[in-house]
Formats: sequence, C-alpha cells, structure tokens
Amino acid sequence: MPNTKENTTNDCNNSQNTAYTPRKTREAEDSHDGDLPNLCPSDSLPSNTPPILSMAELIETANEVSKMTIAHEIVVNNDFRLQEVNLSPDSLEGRVKETLHKAFWDSLREQLSKTPPDYSHVIKLLQEIKETLLSLLLPWQIRLQSQIEEALDMELIKQEAEHGALDIPSLTTYILGTMAILCAPVRDEELQRLRLMSDPIHLLREIFRVLDLMKMDMVNFTIQTLRPHLQEHSVHYERKKFQELLDKLPGSLAYTTEWLCKAAAEVSASNTVSSSTSSNGSPVPPSPAAAREVACIQSPTAVLNHAYMNLLSWDPGREYPETMLMDKARLHALQAQVDQIAIIAAVLLVTSSTCGSRICSSPGCIDKLKHIIKALVAELPDMRLEDTLLDISNQIHQEVNRILLQLGYPILSNEKAASLKGQLRSLAEKDNAVRTIIEQRIQAFLRNCLSPGGQNSKDLLQSLAPVQEELLEVGQKFGCLINHNRQVFGPYYSGILKKLLLSEGKPEEGTDSY
Repeated sequence: MPNTKENTTNDCNNSQNTAYTPRKTREAEDSHDGDLPNLCPSDSLPSNTPPILSMAELIETANEVSKMTIAHEIVVNNDFRLQEVNLSPDSLEGRVKETLHKAFWDSLREQLSKTPPDYSHVIKLLQEIKETLLSLLLPWQIRLQSQIEEALDMELIKQEAEHGALDIPSLTTYILGTMAILCAPVRDEELQRLRLMSDPIHLLREIFRVLDLMKMDMVNFTIQTLRPHLQEHSVHYERKKFQELLDKLPGSLAYTTEWLCKAAAEVSASNTVSSSTSSNGSPVPPSPAAAREVACIQSPTAVLNHAYMNLLSWDPGREYPETMLMDKARLHALQAQVDQIAIIAAVLLVTSSTCGSRICSSPGCIDKLKHIIKALVAELPDMRLEDTLLDISNQIHQEVNRILLQLGYPILSNEKAASLKGQLRSLAEKDNAVRTIIEQRIQAFLRNCLSPGGQNSKDLLQSLAPVQEELLEVGQKFGCLINHNRQVFGPYYSGILKKLLLSEGKPEEGTDSY
C-alpha cells in the first residue's frame, strides 16, 4: 500500500479507481419463479453450429468476460495484485521491446548532442512525467499539485529550451524529490539509486520505469481500498454480466446442466441403494421408477453440494461447468492439494500403525516425517504416484531407523521394514483400504465446509490431526470460493434443479434455499 508522505492515505483518488462500481440492486438470496434469470434450454448440449458473431460482437464479448473475470479475481483472491512484467531477453517480444527502446533513447541522446541541442523530445517527456505525477496525487494534495504545476510549467520550459537555457539536471532533481514524496516505501531504494545517476538520458529512462511501478502500486492500493465495496456489489455485477453473455450465446449453460444432472443421479442412486436392501442385508439395485421417485424428493442443496464436491475429483477430459470456469484453475489447485493431503495422512497413519507408539510418542517425530512426505508429494501430479510412494517408502524407512537409534531402540527388522515399505507403496492403489478411509474423512470435512460455520467443526478433524492445519486452509479456501459462486449463480442452479427434482409440477419446499 503506498504511503503518501504529505498526508494520510486512508482514501484514494477517484480518478485512480480502475475497478468497476456496479449499480446497487436488491439482494436476492431466495430466487422465485418471477426472479429467475433467462435460462437457456437446459436439456440440450451445445449444438455443432454455434451462433455466428460479428467481429465487433466478439470483441465486445471478450471485453465483458475480461471485466467479469477481473472483478471476480479481485473479490475471491485476497492476494490479487498487479505485478511487473519481466520479459525474457531471449523472447521475441523482449527483443522487439528492447530494440525499440534503444532506438528511441539513442535518438534522444543524438538530439541533445547537437549544437544547439534539440529539446523537442525532452519537452514531450517532461510533459508526460508531469501528467503522471499529477495522476498519482490524492484529492487533498492541492498544495503539492500547485508546486508541480509551477515547477514543471511547460510554457516556461519551452521558452528556456528555445533560448538554450533548459536545466535538465535541476528538473530531474525536482522530479526525483516529488517521486520520493509520492512513492511507497518499497520504492525508496530505487529512487536512491536514481539520485546517483549522472547520465541524463539513462536517468530519464529509469524515471519512466519507476513511475510505471508507482502507477502499479497506486492501482494495487486502489484495489485493496475498494475490495470491501467490491465484495458488497460483486454478486449482482457478476450475475448481470453473466446474463448478458447468456443473451448473446444461447445454450451456454449446457455443461452446467450436465454437471448438475450427474450430481442428481448420483445422490438419487446413493439414497436409493442405502434405503433398499435385501433380507440378507445386501443392496438391491433400484428400479428406474424407484430412482425417479427418490430423485423427486432430493434436497436441491444436497445435490448442489454433491456437484461442488465432484469438482475436487474432476476428470480433465470432461468439459467444465460454465458457471465455474472463472475458478477452474483455483479448483484444480485445491484438487491437487486435497490429493496430496490424503497421501500425507495415509502415509503417516500406515507408519504410526506399523512402527508403534515408540515413534508416534517421540517429540517432533510426526513433524519430521510429515516434512519429508510433503517435500516428495509436492512433485505430484508431474510424477507418477507409484514412483513418489517408492521414494517416500525409502525415505520414511531411513528416517524411522534414525529416530529409533536416537531414542536408543533397535532399528526395524528386515521383515518389519519390508512390511512398512510394502504398505506404503500399496497406497498407490485406488481401492487401498487406508487411502479410501482417509479420503472419505477428508471429503466429509470439506463437504461440511460448504455449510455455514462448517469449517469450525473440529470433530471431523480429530482423526486427521497430523494434517489438520493443511485441511483447515483448504477448507477455508474451498468454502469461500463455493459460497461466492452459490450467491452469484444460485438463481441459475435453482432453475435447472427445479426441472430436475420436481415431479409433475409439485413444488418442493426449500427448493430455492441454497
């Protein structure tokens, strides 16, 4: 956050607010038939002949998607900030940029070397610097604004240039002093380095570079300041923009509908099987009529939560729901984290049960083993799970023996070491009993995070104590992400689920509650 050294910085210049300020509308947590958005046909997948848009419509649509994505990113990603773009010197873009910049500054040097010097380009640069400095001012910095206007009076500078009396070192000294007042503390070191430069051409070039960084700092400050306001209005803004896209692209909820259909079928089948058993206790496959009957009485909240949980085990080959596309990368990252946490917990459970209480009760032992496992599973999914578990089994064996020796106990026997390694490697099997139990417990905790206050349920974490910290972090991220998505797209889900879950037009109490 930039600290302005002339006055307090609790607010920001309205002219710097690059984020949207959507019109505030009535909050609609519960959506009824009259409030539902215009849904596309929900029973068909996208056709092979998508609507043909003109170039202007394509550009407009891309711009709207970009606006919606940026607004969404600011709200759901607390770490969102603009970063300096560093192009690789070997890249084509980097080479072109460097060539053009070098040509410009070489031309400027040549102009200043003439007799008399040609200041035409310098005047343009000073004008741009002045405008940038003024744009960085906060509304109440009126006195500093007057000082900049006076010190960088362009009419006076042009007259001095015409008479060969332009004092560039004096002007750059003032510019650096003003930049020091306006910049964030993180830029102080850069400005100190600029003060030591004697070459005016190199100095001007570096001034522009640092000014670009200062503008980026101001935008990030503005984003941080506006985030609470954006969070308040983002639900209506994103929903409005999404509806505009649906109006232009009919059939754009097809994959969302498919996603919810699959979840509804899975919930229905699960409930039907659990409630239908034979006399000997074995499950009886539900008939189509029974499945339809159970589907009609399903809670839409349960179906939607099941659909959200399916995102954490998503098949890369399947199309992603349109309503989740902006969070696809985040959900993929959470999916990878969940898989890693499951492996860590399973390895620790197998190790503790195989090696006994001597290892588990040793202070810091679990943390040491966990550190080793985390370092190795970080390579997933780039490495095969089988290869990762092979490395883990060897490293865990060595570490256990080292801990046993430190405690004064004999190392693992060959038979016990072989058993430990074999059990750890068998975790690569998808139907491994230990891994299945761990995954079910993790899924139960994350499913609970989808409910208000669910992340505070410690009971579900008692059996996952070694990975409790990691699970709480994932649960918090997952819960916040899904809660925002539910608020934005709840009306769309409501319309689709009503068609899926209601039978013969009979209303289901609580259908609109998510």
